[in-house]
Amino acid sequence: MRVVVDVSPAVNSKAGLGRYAATLVEHLRHTWVGEHLYLFYNRRHGGTVPWNLSTFPSRRVSLGYKPWRMLVWLGHVGRIPFDRLLPSDTRLFHATEHLLLPLRHIPAVFTVHDLIFEKFPQYHKPLNLFYLKHTVPVFVRRSAAVITISQASKQDLISLYRVPAQKIHVIYEAPAPHFRPVPPENIAAIQRKYHLPPRYLLTVGTLEPRKNLVTLLRSFEKVYASGLVDALVIVGQKGWLYEDFFNALENSSVRDRVILTGFVPDEDLPAVYAGALVFVFPSYYEGFGLPLLEAMAVGVPVVASSAPPLPEIGGDAALYASPDQCEEFVTQILAYLRDETLREEMRERGWRRARQFSWERTATQTAAVYAQVLAQGTG
Repeated sequence: MRVVVDVSPAVNSKAGLGRYAATLVEHLRHTWVGEHLYLFYNRRHGGTVPWNLSTFPSRRVSLGYKPWRMLVWLGHVGRIPFDRLLPSDTRLFHATEHLLLPLRHIPAVFTVHDLIFEKFPQYHKPLNLFYLKHTVPVFVRRSAAVITISQASKQDLISLYRVPAQKIHVIYEAPAPHFRPVPPENIAAIQRKYHLPPRYLLTVGTLEPRKNLVTLLRSFEKVYASGLVDALVIVGQKGWLYEDFFNALENSSVRDRVILTGFVPDEDLPAVYAGALVFVFPSYYEGFGLPLLEAMAVGVPVVASSAPPLPEIGGDAALYASPDQCEEFVTQILAYLRDETLREEMRERGWRRARQFSWERTATQTAAVYAQVLAQGTG
């Protein structure tokens, strides 16, 4: 018997979906699924299999991003099964990104990370929006079970797609184990490597509109005027529709105090977090909001948007501000900068909160969903 997990996002991307797929598989190894685990992926040009997945048996196709997406969609439209791409003894398939193979005899589990394209269509490119709006409802309907990563996303699935609640399983993500307090000498070395000043605010994420970076920039302008911070550090690659942010940055009085690091390797991220005075996460919408927990796990106080699901994930271990209210972000950031006692209290709360999430639990709960689907198929 084979349980096949699609790890295409881990092979082709360094962003959140890739981390989800790779870390999930690594921990599924230690559940009952381990002896049955098999990988599938579409390897685009430049894609590489992460080292922690390289020992698993696998099958692949090698097509570009758009051709593969179109082929999968045509398979669904034409009811053409792709079962032959998987081992003959496959009993379950798990799609870890918003792309589900058309299968006839193999039940599928489908992870929906978010429905941003439904709630904020203006944040997507037109062709991608068209594709997602036409395919994701089909993928959800044709899957045997749906996993999502927050209660907020579950409610979105129910309200927007009328998915039965019993079909949806909320399974939280977690910080990777190496996100933990960092020795001062390691922080200093990373600050030298990336030319970071001693006092900085930090945000982490792909540069795209829903990350609300213009509000963050405006907030930083006012916080910088207090003299309590030296820079704003933005970690993340360019995504899409980021022109408004760069236009705002070009005309900002603090443009020389904003540091864009681009992509930072996973092994360097904990120290980049740990060196920050405050982590700020002003996003309009997230499926989960993993950087919030990563910051907490290394001991950085957090100011986050009050938009769902961030309060669900952060609980009482963060301060919150309305995503459109620059003054609220300024107030919350300055509260940390001016009060060492508050910073220490929230560091402690953050550590405790982050420890409530673990990939061992994520894998165990995911394996339980697999078992339930397999039981349905044999019942």
